[in-house]
Amino acid sequence: MIHSATLMLQPTLPSISDNSRLRLFSGSTNFALAQEVASYLGMNLGPMLSKRFADGEIYVQIQESIRGCDVYLIQPTCHPVNDTLMELLIMIDACRRASARQITAVIPYYGYARADRKTAGRESITAKLVANLITQAGANRVLAMDLHSAQIQGYFDIPFDHVYGSPVLLNYLKSKRLSDIVVVSPDVGGVARARAFAKKLDDAPLAIIDKRRQAHNVAEVMNVIGDVTGKTAVLVDDMIDTGGTITKGGQLLRQEGARQVYACATHAVFSPPAVERLSNGVFEEVIVTNTIPILDTKRFEQLTVLSVANLLGETIWRIHEDSSVSSMFR
Repeated sequence: MIHSATLMLQPTLPSISDNSRLRLFSGSTNFALAQEVASYLGMNLGPMLSKRFADGEIYVQIQESIRGCDVYLIQPTCHPVNDTLMELLIMIDACRRASARQITAVIPYYGYARADRKTAGRESITAKLVANLITQAGANRVLAMDLHSAQIQGYFDIPFDHVYGSPVLLNYLKSKRLSDIVVVSPDVGGVARARAFAKKLDDAPLAIIDKRRQAHNVAEVMNVIGDVTGKTAVLVDDMIDTGGTITKGGQLLRQEGARQVYACATHAVFSPPAVERLSNGVFEEVIVTNTIPILDTKRFEQLTVLSVANLLGETIWRIHEDSSVSSMFR
């Protein structure tokens, strides 16, 4: 059974009037999420034409005047990442040439975030390259959710707002009233994320899975650091791609005596064979958000999809009104 849920927030200020200079547009990647964000803000998405020519080139036209407006462009740069990124860049350029006062790229999922540093000679730091492209295209600000690496914020020379999907995931988990929870990081690199998550779950204990990665998208799980016997284990990560790391982690937790195993992640990348791995009975539930659109072919019985639309909408509202964003997460 597939569920959906939203984080209930109330706008901090009255509804936006029709005469406001705030404008909201959506790329072609996740139109449903953009519509939810617009609904939260009490407004409609702006009219925009996006199409492809016969050779695959992307054409974008803003179909209303945005001169002097504060424009927010919603576009996750997920699969097909090169196309979605290029569409975002063209949207930004179109708004800049239409004399928008300020352009904010709202990127629920930031593609190429894993290429954030050099791990071998002669590699590209593609996350930095993407930052350069977005800036040079004409964006004045970026709003992104749950970056794979927080240091990516420093790659931008324009204001950057980094928000987290954890409040949505935490609200849902708390509503389930699970007992004897232990929060588990699937690797050493995710310990800070898991620790912060555990603190919000009534200071739940923390466990870590030690692993050694043999190649890209291939992980070998070694052992569990911490006590999970008889407990409800909640694996927490920023994304699930092929599902190899988190599934092997779930299997190991079962072997170590965990009573139940849940998987939580903000971004459901779900590259093959993720669906087969995640639906094989290891997890009681796989809880993700809708930062990336999930096709019907990638949905399965244990999957729960939560909406981050209210969270993004509230953040956009606060940015537009020069209000605090960080206070949302205290």
